[in-house]
Amino acid sequence: MNKILVVVAHPDDEVLGVGATVARYVEKGDIVQCLILGEGQTSRFNNRDTVDKDIIDKLHADTLEAAKYVGYSKVDFANLPDNRFDQVELIDVVKLVEAKINEFRPNIIYTHHFGDLNIDHQYTYHAVITATRPMKDCCVKEIYTFETLSSSEWNFGLKQSFEPNVFIDISKYIEHKKKAMQCYKTELCQYPHPRSEDGIELLAKYRGLIVGKSYVEAFQCIRKIID
Repeated sequence: MNKILVVVAHPDDEVLGVGATVARYVEKGDIVQCLILGEGQTSRFNNRDTVDKDIIDKLHADTLEAAKYVGYSKVDFANLPDNRFDQVELIDVVKLVEAKINEFRPNIIYTHHFGDLNIDHQYTYHAVITATRPMKDCCVKEIYTFETLSSSEWNFGLKQSFEPNVFIDISKYIEHKKKAMQCYKTELCQYPHPRSEDGIELLAKYRGLIVGKSYVEAFQCIRKIID
């Protein structure tokens, strides 16, 4: 049995990036938990301090509802400021990730790609890599990054692009992912926005074309240790 931790920046990233793969793991009998570092949404307002708490509470309720469709056994919220991770000391973000790793003891971690346009995604990746330094007592043996619609494909060469080398067949689980994303009333957009049901399906089909499958979630293996 694997213990998988998904570390993301915002509510909905845990579905967009790896939702169907989580459903596949869970059906196999593995345990998957999620750490969401950012509160979400507050960057859409002029003043974060005046945002109604009910807005964030509703978003987090949507997260917990979405989790039922893909099978997360637990979701933790760290409530860092949305799209302002660069205003937080990196060491403080690292400590949040370390605390979750020490509590859950996962052997596999999925997180954001380091080349994403979104600054919070970049900080999340760096925090994960720092928190999982491969010392003798580190429980994490595998680290993968995923692509996040409306961030990974929008970097336009500003950072190193996402280059997948692991492809997971999600043909049986694409509907789990779409139903989970439907829970996010404020995040799901209309096509041709990439963060739409059509966008989710098109990306899965495109990744599937690469390896001869109908629907695929693609990942970049950062590190894999075989004992």
